[in-house]
Amino acid sequence: MAELPREEQVAAAFVDLADTLVQDFDVIGFLYTLAEHCVHLLDVSAAGVLLAAPSGRLVDVAATDESTRRLETHSVEWGEGPCWDCFRSKQQITGVCLDTPEAQARWPRFTPRARTAGLTSVATCPLHLHGQVIGSLDLFRNRPGPLNASHLRLGQALANTATIGILQQQAVSVQTTLTAQLESALDSRVVVEQAKGYLAHRLDTDPEQAFVHLRQYARSHHVRLTDLARQVIQGTAHPALFDKHNQ
Repeated sequence: MAELPREEQVAAAFVDLADTLVQDFDVIGFLYTLAEHCVHLLDVSAAGVLLAAPSGRLVDVAATDESTRRLETHSVEWGEGPCWDCFRSKQQITGVCLDTPEAQARWPRFTPRARTAGLTSVATCPLHLHGQVIGSLDLFRNRPGPLNASHLRLGQALANTATIGILQQQAVSVQTTLTAQLESALDSRVVVEQAKGYLAHRLDTDPEQAFVHLRQYARSHHVRLTDLARQVIQGTAHPALFDKHNQ
């Protein structure tokens, strides 16, 4: 099937991110979708999304590959990196080349780890609405030069749409609050990571491929990602999920 023109791809991404008023809305799966759209539409090699817990700490909840997820996890643990600067300032990080002394001085632990992962620059967009910041979107490049201004604007627009979707979904629910929703998302992230590790062991593959398989199975069987992850952990998932021939 021929790929859609770029304008239609962009429109489809916004429609996808705006469609949050559904009964089985899954924050974790939704933020993975945001990250995947960014890699598909922007001139970046990887993307990661972090959410803020009510305590103010950031938690990495979605990344497009395992290397980026590890980098984001370390950044959260160190309290250092573009995600933290973006979250604290409520402002974009417009594009930092990671092979400069300035980047090394700014993020002494994050920068060498990012360079080791093959990343050359990073830009970050806040997930914010009317001064309320609920997280950040990190956009990484593995090619020379920072992300250009037009792609950064599109990345921020996608982040804004996702933020509106999350807050809108919360607003129409009479049984939850934003705090409860974010806490649930953070708990779900742990379950997904556990399921990914278990599935990787069962399929004798790496966690990144196991996660791709988990997401594809969830989509094709119309099951929420977090529900499927819990089934894996609880031992109630369908045996077909563990069939190596279905990868």
